[in-house]
Amino acid sequence: MTLLGKPAPDFTLPDQDGRPFSLREARGRRLLLVFYPGDETPVCTAQLCDYRDGIEAFADLGVELIGISPDDAESHRRFREARALPFRLLSDPDGEVARRYGAWGLFGMKRAVFLVDRDGIVRYEHVEAIALFRRSREELLEVCRRLDAEQAR
Repeated sequence: MTLLGKPAPDFTLPDQDGRPFSLREARGRRLLLVFYPGDETPVCTAQLCDYRDGIEAFADLGVELIGISPDDAESHRRFREARALPFRLLSDPDGEVARRYGAWGLFGMKRAVFLVDRDGIVRYEHVEAIALFRRSREELLEVCRRLDAEQAR
């Protein structure tokens, strides 16, 4: 299943403060949806801290990061505070949204990233086959730059 070039499946999920985040209401913004298996796990922590350390570069490209995992708001709040993560973390406890994005497997949430453009279209997707691997900040920034260059032509 690929979502590339298609409208991103709409959803509304609560963030770390219990406030709802709606993809539909985020239209007009470029979003990098980051599905990850769990707060404070070694690979997820390294991944999200890598993105945190490049938040200015993402912002310079007009890309807002949104983390999504099965963890609840309290877990997200602690994780976000402990790791100084400057982006929202959304709770998808039953994996309903992850399933719509093809980011749910036999063992739960898969590690995956989706770049959604201002019109709500998926412009990049990557779902990891093995949860130990992850897209680095530099790989994702390069994808964003390449897509910007293609769009400018």
